[in-house]
Amino acid sequence: MKKLTNRLTLLATLFALTFVFQSCEQKEETKEVEKEVIVEPEKPEYFLLRPEVEKAYGYSHAVKIGNSIKISGAVSMDNEGNPTAVGDIEQQMKNCYADLEKILKHFGCTFNDVVKEDIFTTDMAQMLEKSAYRAEIYKNGFPTGSWLEVKGLALPEFMVEIELEVHKSE
Repeated sequence: MKKLTNRLTLLATLFALTFVFQSCEQKEETKEVEKEVIVEPEKPEYFLLRPEVEKAYGYSHAVKIGNSIKISGAVSMDNEGNPTAVGDIEQQMKNCYADLEKILKHFGCTFNDVVKEDIFTTDMAQMLEKSAYRAEIYKNGFPTGSWLEVKGLALPEFMVEIELEVHKSE
């Protein structure tokens, strides 16, 4: 009977110690939760490449939130919003990339940070003929994206419009 009592006492002690250790572990987990930091939501940063034109048409050329930057479609225009390189899709494309590069530089980025590029064109056949120029822009690999032939863009002289999504590494 004494052996049975000793065994029961030993089992009860082991059970109690197990419960105490589990309680300690749970308290440590609770302490870790208390250490969490609450991060305030980030405010968007807006960028206007041609403020007067963009205000007149009601858009921002780029918006950055956190590490993501969305860039509205770039078209071939001067600072007053007049179409340039009319009838020359290759030069229009180059003008678009020149504007996009200015926006990327504003945010401390390059074309290497572009993760998505969507191209809208009124003439897909010409766009495909002149698309080799993009290899000069994307030297480390092309981003994802879509190419769409559309009936028209904002002004009839525009033949191509390029919009980007960017991820800025920290």
